[in-house]
Amino acid sequence: MDHLATRAVHAGNDVDPGTGAIRRPLVTANSYALPEDPSELDWSGTATALYTRNGGANQRWLEQKLVALEDPAGGGDTGAVALASGVAALHAVFFTFLRSGDHVVSSDVTYVATHRLLTELLPDRYGITATLVDSSDPDAVRAAIRPETRLVHVETPANPTTRITDVAAVAAIAREAGALCSVDATFATPVLLRPLEHGADLVVHSLTKYINGHGDAMGGAVLGRAELVERVRADAMVDVGGVISPFNAWLIMRGSVTLPMRMRAHCGNALAVAEFLESDPRVAYVAYPGLASHPQHELAAATLDGGFGGMLAFALDGDPALQNRFVAALRIITSAVSLGHDETLVVHVATGEDGRAAHFPEPFRRYGHLRLSVGLEDPRDLVADLAQALDTVLPRP
Repeated sequence: MDHLATRAVHAGNDVDPGTGAIRRPLVTANSYALPEDPSELDWSGTATALYTRNGGANQRWLEQKLVALEDPAGGGDTGAVALASGVAALHAVFFTFLRSGDHVVSSDVTYVATHRLLTELLPDRYGITATLVDSSDPDAVRAAIRPETRLVHVETPANPTTRITDVAAVAAIAREAGALCSVDATFATPVLLRPLEHGADLVVHSLTKYINGHGDAMGGAVLGRAELVERVRADAMVDVGGVISPFNAWLIMRGSVTLPMRMRAHCGNALAVAEFLESDPRVAYVAYPGLASHPQHELAAATLDGGFGGMLAFALDGDPALQNRFVAALRIITSAVSLGHDETLVVHVATGEDGRAAHFPEPFRRYGHLRLSVGLEDPRDLVADLAQALDTVLPRP
């Protein structure tokens, strides 16, 4: 299976030996039959099917597919562990590889739960400190390294600013410092970016988003060298209990089949929408890596494979009340959190409502932002919806 689309369809799937079905079944059991003499079993082990908190059938099949997507070369040393959510996956990395007194260098723009873990929960409860830097600047990353730095964590494209980080450059800095490098590549998916190929040790995905793609399941994953992933499995899955449910694993497995095809559509639609918004003077700014105006456009073109993603941020030239009226005037686009769904989603975050805002670029701080997850609708309908909402709240003279 040399090509991504073929792996997305076939990896992790097989004929069910019990029924002859050509699709993996949903296995809802929470327990598995024990051998006649279980005295030698490790009750916290994951090598033998015992109990779904230690790993279930649907989880295992999903992990096989994720490895095939993230490691197309099939080197044999890549592992995956699927967990209950994207945040569970992020916490699993921090919980497994950090100890009291350790230090993390992190992107200063990340998912809000990542920001809170690194700036509040881990420092307050475990004495783990973090330095937040503009990770698109390798010199800033290097300057933040300390003797006690154990992890460099980056998010690219970053949520919500879409800032791009050169994973290879950051991974090299981490390696020189004897630290691990982890990358949250949820916005990119393995279709556009495979951080392990760029030298990262671990990659994190919120499976809830694009890999599932249909807004009906929760999940997360950590991938990387098998030795590292097995530590995550043993510590953060079995003994903390962040395991994915069989039903969610089954849903995500089903959704992931169309990921390569969907990402092409997301990318094309997002570029059309971003170009329309940038052309309208009533829009204060647009942040999308596919636009030449994006600060890391050239880096995005060099490091993202085949597109610039489906996520963008923008704001109208006006106050928060105007942004809210604009969202209310939309007819096709849905106001909701999350991203990567088949339908287009928008969420308005006003200035002052986001604890991360001090690290955002100036237009974000001035206007707040409308985060737009561009879906699979016809882009002409999306542009028309945005245009009519603009005309409703800011009529042209």
